[in-house]
Amino acid sequence: MSSQTSKKQQTPAFTPIKEMRGHTGVVEGAEHLPGGRRIMTCSWDGSLRLWDLESGAQIGEDWKDEEEEEKSGVRDIALSPNGKTLVTGSSDRKVRLWDVETGKVIQRWTGHTTIVTSVCWSAGGDRVVSGSTDGTARVRNVKTGETILEIKTGHEFVNTVKYSPDDTQIAIGGHPVGIWDAKTGELMKTLKHDTIVCSLAWTLDRKKLITASHGPIRIFDTATWKQTGTLEGHEDWVNAISLSHNNRLLASASWDKTARIWNLDTNLPVEPPLQHGDKVECAALSANGRLLVTGGRDENAYAWDVYAILKQADLEDLLQPPSDVPARKSLKGSSATRRPPIQARRISPGFFDGVENGPQVSHPHV
Repeated sequence: MSSQTSKKQQTPAFTPIKEMRGHTGVVEGAEHLPGGRRIMTCSWDGSLRLWDLESGAQIGEDWKDEEEEEKSGVRDIALSPNGKTLVTGSSDRKVRLWDVETGKVIQRWTGHTTIVTSVCWSAGGDRVVSGSTDGTARVRNVKTGETILEIKTGHEFVNTVKYSPDDTQIAIGGHPVGIWDAKTGELMKTLKHDTIVCSLAWTLDRKKLITASHGPIRIFDTATWKQTGTLEGHEDWVNAISLSHNNRLLASASWDKTARIWNLDTNLPVEPPLQHGDKVECAALSANGRLLVTGGRDENAYAWDVYAILKQADLEDLLQPPSDVPARKSLKGSSATRRPPIQARRISPGFFDGVENGPQVSHPHV
């Protein structure tokens, strides 16, 4: 370990600013709620929990389905584009819609025959796609709950599903990744991987698809579907990835007991990794990229000040839109955490500023 890395690991920037304790099972997912001051987590303990990010305290009671006598582990969570509804997938094979204001279940959907591992909203908010270990993905009409498309992927199981930003395609990850027509269910492209794919993220311009599995995170050009980049650094399964709205930062969660923040201008990690006490299952960046929430096998959730981390590395310009800074290419042998100095507007330290809805994030399990 270098003296530079040791020094960074001792600074407050690389420790959580808040720890959220209370779940009694693995924390599988997290979502930022509108306003930027609250998050929702889901867990194998069968509950959703609402947290105040400034205090780290739980708000109110656990959210549970009052009609279910036996608790069932919640495996994934996603917030609707309008910020009013949450969708969850659970071990009891059901997909549920929750009212954010009341914390109550408003719809329950059946159809999958085994665990629901992943859920995702369409950008229009009128459809939800769910993936399951039964090897299928189901697209439902949100108003009626009707299944309007069932995709039999041919995978042994589906680990992650993700709508493209224009709602024309659905990326489905298992082994390998399939790109499917969102209206017809036709398979359009297969992206081969050596191992199971755990998480997916589209850039908002739909030009890139990022995949996470065991080993390097991969970047694909969606015009050609050729692999154009890799993010190397994790030493075990990468279970979740989350992309900032400006497409310049990626957060990842891994079974190597770390989370990482990646500079997508260079495809290099911002060092050092964020250490956890156990395997990390989920990662969720806020919409403005200044706050990261992680959770995992130690049954806790953590909030990290991304602005402070980037400032320590002299990379806070990564919170700016791409048009505000010159384009760069990664240089072989260049520092993972530093780039040539540029003229860029500095952002004030308040990471809650200007936050609305968080990005859609995929965070299934292996």
